[in-house]
Amino acid sequence: MKIGEKVYLAAVEKQDLMELKKWRNIESFKMHFREYKEINSDMQNDWFEKKVLNDPSTIMFSIKRIDDNKLIGCCGLCYINWIHRHADLSLYTAIDDEYMDEKGFAFESCKLLLDYGFNQIGLNKIWTEIYEFDEKKMKLYKEFGFNTDGILRKNYFYEGKWWNSYILSLLREEFK
Repeated sequence: MKIGEKVYLAAVEKQDLMELKKWRNIESFKMHFREYKEINSDMQNDWFEKKVLNDPSTIMFSIKRIDDNKLIGCCGLCYINWIHRHADLSLYTAIDDEYMDEKGFAFESCKLLLDYGFNQIGLNKIWTEIYEFDEKKMKLYKEFGFNTDGILRKNYFYEGKWWNSYILSLLREEFK
């Protein structure tokens, strides 16, 4: 468990799955995810069994508020390459049906996850892919010093339009 001032990161539990599934199916959230299909309970349980419990290249956490232990999101490191020491960052919070919040929960969750990745499991680089319309995540990651490594032009189709994807990364020595 990683504990901050407002939130803590804990292992994803079976009782978290229904709420996580609900959020994954909210259209305003789904537009930010690579998964484009509606997720049912079997798919959510399959993800939990195969990825969370049994895949050494995936480490996922539930994000919970300290003051009331309320589940408010999910984050993790995916596609971990243990040889080359890098991973893909996954993060979403759900406060009042907002994708990213203004209360600092997303920032602190990301900080705890980056600290875990760099200082506890020894990653050298944490990267992520975001879509060009995701200004809140771009702002969040830039606050941590993420660099734009590349742009995948017209890589994502949403609402009848093609959008660019940005590949961002942060190196261990850049993490403050």
